[in-house]
Order: sequence, then C-alpha cells, then structure tokens
Amino acid sequence: MTGPIDIFFLHDGGQPAQVTADRLIAFVDGAQATLDVAVYDAHFEDGTGDRIIAALDAAEARGVQVRAVYNDVHRRTVPIPPPPEGPSMLQRMAKAVPSEAISGIPDLMHHKYVVRDGRTVWTGSTNWTGDAWTRMENVIVTIESADLAEAYTQDFEQLWKKRHVEHTGTFDDQPAGLDGGATIRALFSPGRGRKMSQLVASRIGQARERIRICSPVLTSTPILGTLAELVHDQRCDLMITVDGPQMRQALHQWSSDGRAAWKAPLYERIVASGNLAAKASTPYAPGALHDYMHAKIVVCDDWVLTGSYNCSHSGEMNAENILDIHDPALADLAAGFCEQVHDRYAK
Repeated sequence: MTGPIDIFFLHDGGQPAQVTADRLIAFVDGAQATLDVAVYDAHFEDGTGDRIIAALDAAEARGVQVRAVYNDVHRRTVPIPPPPEGPSMLQRMAKAVPSEAISGIPDLMHHKYVVRDGRTVWTGSTNWTGDAWTRMENVIVTIESADLAEAYTQDFEQLWKKRHVEHTGTFDDQPAGLDGGATIRALFSPGRGRKMSQLVASRIGQARERIRICSPVLTSTPILGTLAELVHDQRCDLMITVDGPQMRQALHQWSSDGRAAWKAPLYERIVASGNLAAKASTPYAPGALHDYMHAKIVVCDDWVLTGSYNCSHSGEMNAENILDIHDPALADLAAGFCEQVHDRYAK
C-alpha cells in the first residue's frame, strides 16, 4: 500500500483464487451508494461466482445502485454453448443486476474496472476468472480519488448509453494530485487509443535509469519503434517480459500481412538485445489451461502505466483503460514485480 493507491500482484501458481475473491468481495461490500462494473470476462468452476453474485445482491439489498457492462461474446455467428456447470458468470450477473451487453465485434469491451461510490476505482489487467486469479501474472490497482473515479464514471456512462465500443473514451482526463504527492490520470480507448500508445512510447523514450515492461504482446508501432531505438542506443536498464505463444501469433500475422511485415525486424532487434523474456504459456485452445503472462504494466523511472491496455495496436481500438501514475514508491514496487516475472522466464 502506498497512500491512496493499493497495488496487488498475481503470480502463476502464487496464490489461491480465494485471495483475489476476498479482495473483490471486500471492495463490493464497501459500497454505500453506487457500483459501476465493466468486465470483459467472468467465469468460475467452483463456488467463487456464487460468492460474487451474492455480494452484488447484498449491495442492491442495502440500497446500492449496481450496474454492469460486459463484453458480449454471444452475438457471434457460431453460437457458444453454455459451460457444463450451467450459465456463465456473465449471464448470471446480467440476471442479478441491471446490465448491458457490449458488442465485442469487431472491437472488444476489454475493461476490468469497478467504480465505487464515485470515489474509488478498482482496475488493472485481471479478468474475473479462476485461471486469471491463479495461473496468470496479473495486476490489480485500487485508487481512492474522486477525480479519477469521475473519469471512469464518464467512460462507463458512454458504454452504458451507446451499448457498443465505438466512440467511447472520447475525452481527456487531467492529472490529479493524491495524498503523498503522487499524480494520476486515466486514458480510455478507442477515443484516445492512439494517444495511449504514444504516451507509453513517450514515457519509454524519456526514461534515463530503468524501464520495466510486462505485456502479453508488443505490437504498437510507436512502442516497438521507441524500444528498438532504445536497445540500439543502450542508454537505459531495460527488462521486458511477454507471452511467448501470443507474440508468436502476432509474428505469424505480420508475415501473412504484407502491410505489417516491417514490424518483425523491430521486434527481432529487441529480442536480440537479450533484454526480453517470453513465458512459454499454454497456447490458446478451447478448454485448455489459460496460464498467459497477462500483466500489463510499464515502469519508466518513477512513472507507472498500468490497466487493461496491452502494448498493442488492437488495444488502441478496443475499449481499454490505462493509468498514468507518477509515484516513486509505487514505481519501485511495480519494478520489483516486473523483475521477478522477467527472472522467472528469462532463458
């Protein structure tokens, strides 16, 4: 805990699902007036989903206005059957509280945030699934700030009213000061998607002492280009960790698409520098284990950038969020996490 910001790191095999469930339920239980939930994915094979639904029901019972938006995977041309254990967590949540299904075609509603009482925000890279809570590297951040909560509420209202991803996140949040001297702001895509990738690239380009990156993929042009230049100059201590199968899939797509093939040499230059580690996770397949390197966090000197946004081109078009935080103590914690993940998967 660093002042009004609490950051929690998840490691593959490092904690039972109950630890994260307890944190989320405690957050929900603290609501007195409103809860706005935006979640991409939610499913559990044990009783964890029952506990979360019960917490949402209890919030409504004590007079809290609860609303939820979620990525709708059920509008695809091929129907997706329900899991053997019955309705998914998202389907159950839609029945439990007022909800809107946001079309995930062509661009995902990829947020994982909750706004409580217009004062406190829960966000980060972590979906509401058993694998996300037990077998992936992930980040959860909670921040007490009415100013920041107002920005997330504005994004939620756009999704709630439009019921689609396009033309959401179309505003600029100004930096706000927090107790202890930290500053924080949020950006949302797709409205500010290009600005988000350019912000990350700018923070990387300005760093002079350390850069620590955990991101499933590196496909954003500004970020790739800045990192390639940085490893050429060798002017900053750099550690990067990606998810191996997801990055290989991106390389395959680039080779198949003549318009993007030029990106591969930039990535290969970064790999050749020896500063990049790749987790050999289980490749995606229906019913397979999901153990991706899923954390999304960039540390540049005393700046921390984290949220749902991958360092990816597609992330500019999805509904995503990123926090831009200046806080030396938080940066030290985040850098330590990135170093642990890198050391675990470095060859």
